[in-house]
Amino acid sequence: MKQVTTVIVNYQTPDLLQQAVESFKAVYPNVQTLIFDNGSRDHSRIVISSLRDVYPDSVEAHFEGKNIYHGPALHKALTKLIKTEYCFFLDSDTSTKKGGFLECGVKELSSNKKNYAFGYCIKANQRGFKDENGITVAVTPYLMLKCEHYHEFPQFIHHGQPVLFNFKDAQEKGYQVIHFPMDNYIDHLWRGTASKYGYKLGLKGKIDYLLNRLGL
Repeated sequence: MKQVTTVIVNYQTPDLLQQAVESFKAVYPNVQTLIFDNGSRDHSRIVISSLRDVYPDSVEAHFEGKNIYHGPALHKALTKLIKTEYCFFLDSDTSTKKGGFLECGVKELSSNKKNYAFGYCIKANQRGFKDENGITVAVTPYLMLKCEHYHEFPQFIHHGQPVLFNFKDAQEKGYQVIHFPMDNYIDHLWRGTASKYGYKLGLKGKIDYLLNRLGL
């Protein structure tokens, strides 16, 4: 799987990060893995250094000076740090149960030039909330992308659904976002940065939430 880099963004969830990396490496020991530390001020650096010692040939780390938030971290990884054809994003609060999903992702994305993203999909409205009439979004806890196409669409942003506008534009231009039952392969524990520290979306996030509740 030399054409895939797995990226795990960490912000002050070192114990969860260790589980995410170890469970993933138990299945894919040789897949290149980038830990993007998003300005943590706890003991994350110690845990990351330990993981690099355990997996010296396949784990790298990037230490951001401050928290730039999840979406911009994904964007920076894609545009500045990754050299492979495909990127697989994995949340720090995950536990990989079994393999096979990376192989399926590469097969699907390589089968058609217009196949862009691969992962567990939901329908979301323009504010990023679930809506059966919305656009197809492959969620970020376990998401594979064909890197060459990312630059053609709006960048990932600081948002509850950081991929929303990128995927909306991609599909409007005829690219495919492909559903795959990632939850059969990976447990998402919902105990990561957002649950501990919130999304930090400020007033706009509160307004979007209210307008969505009002059906606007």
